[in-house]
Amino acid sequence: MNDSRTLADRIEDLLPQTQCTKCGYDGCRPYAEAVAAGTASYNQCPPGGAEGVARLAGLLGKPVIPINPVNGVERPRPVAFIDESLCIGCTLCMQACPVDAIVGAPKQMHTVVTALCTGCDLCVPPCPVDCIAMIPVTGNATGWDAWTQQQADAARVRHDRRLARLAGERDAAVARAAARRAAAAEATTAAAAGQAAGSAAAAQSASPPTADDAEAKKKAIIQAALERARRKKAEMAERGEGPLNTDNVSADVQSQIDAAETRRRRMGIDENAKDPGSTPPADQDDDTPT
Repeated sequence: MNDSRTLADRIEDLLPQTQCTKCGYDGCRPYAEAVAAGTASYNQCPPGGAEGVARLAGLLGKPVIPINPVNGVERPRPVAFIDESLCIGCTLCMQACPVDAIVGAPKQMHTVVTALCTGCDLCVPPCPVDCIAMIPVTGNATGWDAWTQQQADAARVRHDRRLARLAGERDAAVARAAARRAAAAEATTAAAAGQAAGSAAAAQSASPPTADDAEAKKKAIIQAALERARRKKAEMAERGEGPLNTDNVSADVQSQIDAAETRRRRMGIDENAKDPGSTPPADQDDDTPT
């Protein structure tokens, strides 16, 4: 049967999956891809030790060479230990652990699940109170003698699950941010629409009066004049006075009075009513204003 796995896949299978980054890459998979591409050497994994180099050399058909000291040295496998009396619950170690082997909560004491710890050391540098120590737990056994294939496989699964979880959290954060931006944009659009509507209403209210408006204004002015004339006539009647210009009215003046009366009736203005547009009773004569 043909093996469909890539060279990077086969290299990754031979790595201890501690995800310690001592090889210079972000994890075992990126290192495997670099070795397969020829951009990294096969002797850069201290947790795998000499046996790890021999495994990779056999796969690649290359000679066995020592571990590159720049990347570290082969050593007994350590496990992280948190001094709980000093822990301040900052969660930085939890964020650094590549296999989720540290449990706790913000501002609460943290602890390491010893069976899950790969001894990667990544939790030590970010601790602000230096409460984490790496304690060797395998005696004189180093490299693959201090680490089993079953442990490597389990660590690989936990690391992959963690990467998937972090990716999901990032996607959710991006979605929330996009939703907030969309809501803000919608609110801005609604506000702009409201301002535009207000401006349109203001422009409409400030538009020149129509013919109907002018006619209504004219009627109001005439009606106000009639009201003044009625009040003046009522005051004169109380004093026993009457109009002084009703006798010997010339034909021209009478013609003007008649024309004004006609216009007043045509416009629907009643001298004896307060509301413009009303008509006088049929059996009552209109008084002509003087």
